[in-house]
Amino acid sequence: MPNWLRHVVVALVLASMPPATAQEADGESSIVELDASDGAEAGEAPAPPTPCGTQQLSIARMGWPSAALLAEIHERVLTAQYQCNVVLQEGDLAATGSSMGASGQPGVAPELWVARIADIWNAAMQGQQVRQAGVSYDEPVFEGWFVPDYAVERWPDLTTIEGLKAHAAEFAEDGEKPRFISCPLDWGCALVNRNLLRAYELDGLFEVVAPANRFEMDTLIAEAVGRQQPILFYYWRPNAILSQFAFQPVTLAGYDADAFACLGRAICPSPQPTGFAPDPVIVALAEWVYVNAPQVATYFGRARMPFAEMNQMLQQLGETGETVESVADRFVAERGEIWRPWVGLPPEEPSAQD
Repeated sequence: MPNWLRHVVVALVLASMPPATAQEADGESSIVELDASDGAEAGEAPAPPTPCGTQQLSIARMGWPSAALLAEIHERVLTAQYQCNVVLQEGDLAATGSSMGASGQPGVAPELWVARIADIWNAAMQGQQVRQAGVSYDEPVFEGWFVPDYAVERWPDLTTIEGLKAHAAEFAEDGEKPRFISCPLDWGCALVNRNLLRAYELDGLFEVVAPANRFEMDTLIAEAVGRQQPILFYYWRPNAILSQFAFQPVTLAGYDADAFACLGRAICPSPQPTGFAPDPVIVALAEWVYVNAPQVATYFGRARMPFAEMNQMLQQLGETGETVESVADRFVAERGEIWRPWVGLPPEEPSAQD
């Protein structure tokens, strides 16, 4: 019998058979056997394992906006690209870190500030229940000093310490010192900023303004921008205000751990120039994700969000009618150049003629 005819006969026999049971009544297998030469052609390859493993993939949706946005974005991308069964799980730093270390759930924490829960995270790592897949953002330093774009247009060297020294007097209005807008006095950054001004010999040139709270801090910056006043201020990223208004970071010295440690002390006899400390903000995965869903682990190793992109999304979130879900939907629909490389695709969709 020709091979092609044999294949047709086998296909008809298989189609007419009832579903296989664990064991036929007579103890014989119900599988039709072919000779070795035909097996590769007639048999079907086993289905590849799902990229998401064999269990539901839970992602921690933390209470602050940037972490909630990351959770929603990853849920959409993993569902669409890998067909994962994803569920979002409300959480916070300490509870999520503890739960991941104890039970492996949630499986993913896309924005975990491990320095804030060092004891919990270190215990989970020692228990081999969690791993760091990657970092949440494309830069490691979250804090900095900033100046408005309109001031840089006037004095292009204003993003340097020497430029700040050269033009500080021109910042002043009505003979007053120019302002450095710091953070509230009960925040650790207030002490760091005062000592850092001393380290760069700027303390005699700028008046430190310490707002009462975050709302007043934002208001002072917005008012200065509204009047087109040149200001120097402290802020952190990601944050909506850095996208709402156009600012540029001031270039500080490289980070020096010993120098920075002194800046955090009430008595720092001789503060030295340094940049702000990098903050470990990571994508944490339960160990089972690495074992059962290595493609997902690889995805999270690539998934670094640019600060500028998150700043823009946080700004959108403040607009009337917008929600975390709607902003995440827009990002996935419009920003493929950011997320497509996370799944191993080229940044742009191929054109029709390609």
